Amino acid sequence: MQRVRFIARAVALAAVLLVGVGACALDPQGDGTGAAAPAPVGVTERESGASATPTPDRTTGRPTPQPSRTTTPKPSRTPKPSATPRPTGPSVTYTGCPQGDRQRDVETYLARLGGFGTVTVDGKQSAADCAAIKRFQRRYGISPAEGRAGRTTSDVARRLATTDVRRCRAGSGLTFCVDLTRQTVWAMRNGTVVLGPTVTRTGMAGYPTTAGTYRVGGRNLKEWSNPYEVWLPYWQQFNGGMGFHETTTYLHNGAIGSHGCVNLLHADAVRLWELGRLGTRVVLFGRRPGT
Repeated sequence: MQRVRFIARAVALAAVLLVGVGACALDPQGDGTGAAAPAPVGVTERESGASATPTPDRTTGRPTPQPSRTTTPKPSRTPKPSATPRPTGPSVTYTGCPQGDRQRDVETYLARLGGFGTVTVDGKQSAADCAAIKRFQRRYGISPAEGRAGRTTSDVARRLATTDVRRCRAGSGLTFCVDLTRQTVWAMRNGTVVLGPTVTRTGMAGYPTTAGTYRVGGRNLKEWSNPYEVWLPYWQQFNGGMGFHETTTYLHNGAIGSHGCVNLLHADAVRLWELGRLGTRVVLFGRRPGT
């Protein structure tokens, strides 16, 4: 009987040991309470991508893994196309013309005169300004005709733009008018301008051109000047030895002048010759500065 009891106790003890093996007896991380050890952190990270440490469940005391926080990668920002860097200084547009120191003045006078193209009065050279200034310079014999708004171009444009044709007492018929102060010439017929105003250069200091009202008394396509030994093309005499004729020097050289005659550019001398007749009225007023 004792032998049977010993065998029964041995079987019961073996059963208890077998249950312990299934629970935690072989868990190297067990704490002796019988609770299962938390899964190794490395396994959790590989499965869920979470890096947080699991927290214990308040009800069971067992650590409950946090819901896996799957990190959704932020969409990559598409880089914006690189913008063209803005210039740090004032923009300069190449127009083919140098800009002179009288740019705004010339723009103002050409806008008032009209007929040479579109100009913008802003003091800045543009392709349109360049073209207009070149046309003006070629028309009035300014050299070089490169579109630069310099002193000569400004002076000529100012004189033309400020000429008041009404100051000439033309009357009826054809009249040649000369503004000695502004050094400009024009022709009127019955109160209407038929030529100009255009530029001239009259008598220099010591040889002033005399203001007054005269008549054309002589005409010659090519007059020889005895005292000065030079040909005077398209000659139209109006007062003694004074008359209209094409200039024999650069008209815009203000340091010199005529000996009392009214010097003209070639095209203007030709046109005045075509208009004029013996007896054509001539009116001169004002006085050339410096004479």
